[in-house]
Amino acid sequence: MSLQIIETTESAENIDAVEITETTEQLKLHINALIAIEPRFAPIYDQVGVPDLRRNTGGFEQLLRAMVGQQLSVAAASSIWKKLLDANLTSPQTIIQVEDDILRAQGLSKQKIRYARSLVEHDIDFEALTTMSDNEVLKTLTAVVGIGRWTAEMYLLFSLGRSDVLAVDDLAIKVAAMHLLGLAERPTPKQLETATKEWSPHRSAASLLLWSHYGWLNNRKALPV
Repeated sequence: MSLQIIETTESAENIDAVEITETTEQLKLHINALIAIEPRFAPIYDQVGVPDLRRNTGGFEQLLRAMVGQQLSVAAASSIWKKLLDANLTSPQTIIQVEDDILRAQGLSKQKIRYARSLVEHDIDFEALTTMSDNEVLKTLTAVVGIGRWTAEMYLLFSLGRSDVLAVDDLAIKVAAMHLLGLAERPTPKQLETATKEWSPHRSAASLLLWSHYGWLNNRKALPV
């Protein structure tokens, strides 16, 4: 099975191609190619098998839920999200029509309300994201108050299915990479980016394997929620 490639139009002079990983078979191809580059992934693959792609549909609601859950426990984030769903407050059309007090009553803090309103105001064309380069997507999403690089990378990986995303700011990724590479301490994002350049264009497979390896090391689930 071949990998799906789409052209992206970053500019008229610079046309990039990005790979999309949509199936388990495509992920296996990336993993095999990654192991050929970095054989230390082989025992990890033997341990954890093929990771779940964890694809989601993306869009406004997906980003809003990610913002709601920032710095909260899974239980607290789920409770607030249920309240928003029950109140029909998960779309830009409904959020823009209500006062802050209504959003606060569902459990959103002043900061999270600001984030939600910024997401509405930016009026992202989510369909257009599918044909943008990774860098363009990162630039578009991080322009929203409350969306950092990590959240944008999660959108690239799990909503858009991009094949070359390494979440260098993620704690589990750093710990698992430290173990894989035999480092004395957790690498900084810059150090990890430098050390893993050769893993491209298979870094999403690396991210998925490293999350699974971290979970295996700690006997718990490690993929982002």
